[in-house]
Amino acid sequence: MEYSPRKMNELLDSHDFKFKKKFGQNFIVDQNIIDKIIFDSGVDSDTMVIEIGPGAGSLTYKLACSCKNILCYEIDETLKDILSSNLSGLANVDIKYCDFLNADVVSDLKNYSYNKLFVVANLPYYITTPIIMKIIEDKIPVDKIVVMVQKEVGDRFKALPGSRDYGSLSIFLNYYFDVAKLMDISRNIFIPKPNVDSIVVEFRRKKNCFSLKDEELFFRLVRDSFRQKRKTIRNNLSNYDLHVIENVLNKYGYDLSVRAEALSIDIFVDISNNLTK
Repeated sequence: MEYSPRKMNELLDSHDFKFKKKFGQNFIVDQNIIDKIIFDSGVDSDTMVIEIGPGAGSLTYKLACSCKNILCYEIDETLKDILSSNLSGLANVDIKYCDFLNADVVSDLKNYSYNKLFVVANLPYYITTPIIMKIIEDKIPVDKIVVMVQKEVGDRFKALPGSRDYGSLSIFLNYYFDVAKLMDISRNIFIPKPNVDSIVVEFRRKKNCFSLKDEELFFRLVRDSFRQKRKTIRNNLSNYDLHVIENVLNKYGYDLSVRAEALSIDIFVDISNNLTK
């Protein structure tokens, strides 16, 4: 398929397609960016790819030329004819027209054999975080996630302790993945053009996760610690054993007056393990 704003608009007009704001649709029309995303992702002939929101199939087509199989989830059924046209002849592409957030992805993957599982996608801005959290909470066995997201959201994903963007999401992601920015993306490579710039972020599955006694307690502790971000640990965790928490904090040079945004994941792991009966 050809990549240019003119060609994309001609294709969409020929199918009388109308962009739907409720789905956050912004289609990529820059072949160089698509090629770079695929190259940087490391997709190869042993890789099974999940793509969320293929849109008109710009990224899908190139992925299919590089990977073993690609399973797409597209919520907008009015894209069926466009995707059929753009992806004709590609036997390794399957598209499910449904909401990814409601899909049983783990069950769907049982129909495929593969050595590596990647998520590669240009994610709709409005549901980026729910999509990432679904991948984590549903225990979808991904080795790597490479996604294009709104710059502001991407900054939260890779935020470090003490920074303005650091929060519970940063810790959850860091528990499972090594997170890194791959590239900046201009808003000018999309149609329609969004109001913000984007970045491509890579989540690489950690080989050695943290040693937790109670994972459920850990995640609840982290959420509660950031419940009111400007309040101290003493205030946010008043329902926990503050004596135990204070003893752990003292080991790292902190006390109960510290805010959660100052604490690394290692400290939260230590607190959680000490709270576990």
